[in-house]
Amino acid sequence: MHATRVTNGGDACNRASFDRKARVEWKKKPALRKRCVYVEAKANENQVNAASTAVESEGTAERTVDAKELDAKYVLQTYARAPPVFVKGKGCVLVDQEGKEYLDFASGIAVNALGHADEEWLRTVQEQAATLTHVSNLYHTVPQAELARVLVESSFGDRVFYCNSGTEANEAAIKFARKCARKKAGVDDQAEFNHPPKQSWWNWGSSNETYTDANGHPAPPTEIVAFSDGFHGRTMGALALTWKKQYRTPFQPVMPGAAFATYNDLDSARKVIRKGKTAAVFVEPVQGEGGCNPANPKFLQGLRELCDETGALLVFDEVQCGLGRTGSLWAYEPYGVTPDIMTLAKPLAGGLPIGAVLMTEQVAQAMVPGDHGTTFAGGPLICSAALSVMKRVQAPGFLEGVQKKGELLRALLREALSDHPAVESVRGSGLLVGVQMNKMVGPLVNAAREQGLLVISAGKGDVLRIVPPLVVTEEEIKRCVSVLKDCMNVL
Repeated sequence: MHATRVTNGGDACNRASFDRKARVEWKKKPALRKRCVYVEAKANENQVNAASTAVESEGTAERTVDAKELDAKYVLQTYARAPPVFVKGKGCVLVDQEGKEYLDFASGIAVNALGHADEEWLRTVQEQAATLTHVSNLYHTVPQAELARVLVESSFGDRVFYCNSGTEANEAAIKFARKCARKKAGVDDQAEFNHPPKQSWWNWGSSNETYTDANGHPAPPTEIVAFSDGFHGRTMGALALTWKKQYRTPFQPVMPGAAFATYNDLDSARKVIRKGKTAAVFVEPVQGEGGCNPANPKFLQGLRELCDETGALLVFDEVQCGLGRTGSLWAYEPYGVTPDIMTLAKPLAGGLPIGAVLMTEQVAQAMVPGDHGTTFAGGPLICSAALSVMKRVQAPGFLEGVQKKGELLRALLREALSDHPAVESVRGSGLLVGVQMNKMVGPLVNAAREQGLLVISAGKGDVLRIVPPLVVTEEEIKRCVSVLKDCMNVL
């Protein structure tokens, strides 16, 4: 039986037949709305059959809804979407509305570490969703506490803050860094600067000096240093640290106090990381959006030394490169350099929205209740999903497998593509792989998709980014390279 809205006269409340103006008028008339009642109506046999057919059609085209038409009509057009409408996935394979299969080497932009519809992950999410989904951060929940323990015990961090995305994680890190800088400078926020500067609670490098303005008030450093080709998000603070001007320019003025240096150039960094000026240095150990660029070990080691000398915090953005993507649990580990803060997101909950900020105890001590917060973050459903991902990625042999498969992928790409005049180099770390071209890779991305392979671009649009699920098989890697080789004639 179906419930149908009817009125005691006319069809004014039949909202399906409203045009926009009529709906607005209907919303303005409470009396008319009150006259509308829901009654149980018998649908005729044809209506029932039509409804059933629309929902339960054969094959993979499960819905007759024209998603592209609805998107064009109702969704803000901020994405240049590719044509396929995907309806399901399993492992490293996606299926579109027409039943066509695609080998997914994009992973939702390096998100689906366990692929699609992973059975263990799905079972965890279903069980938690049937138990408890959300209570807010006004209360304790077991999954949140357990995930915090796992994250801290597997990293340099002492504390974790939860949020909902990578850009939120970087926004939080900016706030934490600036609050720390105020503490270092002896600022008493409760007194609102109405007192002489106090002794710094944290050494500025090798000395205990504090910094004051012309009036003798504490003057904390506020600048945040980031690097060329870096990407840290699209909200106003993270956007200010993102290199591409085309992302920043339409929304100027973004957050003030950002400075840029050249990635992998320590001399350039020395010119902008300054004692008393720089609050934090943000860097990706392996850049993703910027072109799949691994940091030089001496570069990261030098940044650690510069931050120690100047009292700045070192922040590693591992939103894309962290959690197994490079073949180690955290991308910073092979470098032998630890940050003060690390931001995480993309793969952590296996496709559900999450962000996290790991930090040392010294950073955590700068924050007090009320300094930052979020309604949704760290909920039991999301944290249970993240625990499932952490368990899989930390399982014996998993990360070694990622390293091995990454080496295979890069070796096969070099073998298959290096003779092509458009290819300049193959680089990356683990299963974060980029092919540098001397041409825009858009035509290659499109041609590969037509042949059932999903890959994406990076850099200036001249890098082919290949980021399959971490559970990808060697056979799937070989198929990927074969398709790319066959499609190179479009460049």
